[in-house]
Amino acid sequence: MPPPIRRTKVDACPGALRLHSAADGPLARVRLPGGMLTGAQLAALGEIGPLELTSRANLQLRALNDIDPTALAARLSAAGLLPSSTHETVRNIAAPPLADATLRTLVTGLDRALCADPVLAALPGRFLFALGDVPLTADLAAVPASADHIGTAPDGATRADHIGAAPDGATFAILLAGHDVGLRVPAAAVVETLLAAARAFLEERADVTAWRLHEMPDGPARVATKIGAPGTPEPVTRTPAPTALGLLDQPGGLVAVSALVPLGMLGGEALHLLTTARRLVVTPARGIVVPDLAPEDARRWQRRLEEAGLPTTAGSRWTGVTACAGRPGCAKSLADVRADAAATSTYAEGLPVHWIGCARGCGSPSGPHVRVEATPAGYAVTRQPTGETFDAIASARRI
Repeated sequence: MPPPIRRTKVDACPGALRLHSAADGPLARVRLPGGMLTGAQLAALGEIGPLELTSRANLQLRALNDIDPTALAARLSAAGLLPSSTHETVRNIAAPPLADATLRTLVTGLDRALCADPVLAALPGRFLFALGDVPLTADLAAVPASADHIGTAPDGATRADHIGAAPDGATFAILLAGHDVGLRVPAAAVVETLLAAARAFLEERADVTAWRLHEMPDGPARVATKIGAPGTPEPVTRTPAPTALGLLDQPGGLVAVSALVPLGMLGGEALHLLTTARRLVVTPARGIVVPDLAPEDARRWQRRLEEAGLPTTAGSRWTGVTACAGRPGCAKSLADVRADAAATSTYAEGLPVHWIGCARGCGSPSGPHVRVEATPAGYAVTRQPTGETFDAIASARRI
């Protein structure tokens, strides 16, 4: 087992009030629980500054050189995007882009309850909740688990052998840093169970500066004990499928349209078009979904999104291609990775590709991917998370 990660720096994760000093000016990160927002809210953000989508389905405002932080807070609050000044960096709640009404209600309920608990304002800005299957590594997750997907462990605790879609009324499996601890709760108990686990994390965190549950020595086991989980932590292998592109069927005969936002940069005609939507969902793949449409409206939206430069087909050269900010937005970057990605990307099947300007690897996907890292000698291409071969060769050549 690798040694626990010990953080010594103050948590500097940016927020809407805690701005990051980027090379191109102050940067604000606006949390979107479940990735959900309205077209009117997107319009309000677009009037403030340049927009980009993040790998956690949030939005960032860049180059905020001409707006006072107090005025920024007032505008975000007026748009309904800053419900709490004390908890704004801890509203990290992921959900599937096509979450049903039950999951959307849980997202809203968790967000409100989280902001109402003064203790939980101390959660690190990287701490992540998840409701439903998402392609992110969550600290605390509640995932629908049907009876068909639950096995019995030797200690008698029920476990999720596979987490998939659950029928109405199914219970939820509570996962701690991706570990099943045998805890099953009904939908009505999901929010309080997750909050209890978050409080337990803060209590156990007192002797180690951990930003994430997996960074704490025996973190899942310690939290499981505090919340009275019946089983010992067992890793659960889950591979949620990425959000498909194009026209996606929804219950009740409705249709959603899913599109990519190339390199997460949203502006111009595409931004203007999306502001006319009633409801939007940002995805961890730096994409956006326009849900709840009649079939004929969905086809019109798909055509207009394509015309605005947002691909809606898997054959796009932007499929699976992401990048950090790079130059000129980041002073640590060794290259303009977005420009280089745009100049060289072509469609190919296989792993996602993430371009980064330095070894920090900001915005890297949590699963297997190809890493294209800028170095003083050019780009180094490795497969992650198994980049040991490249590291060993590079080390040997320096001897």
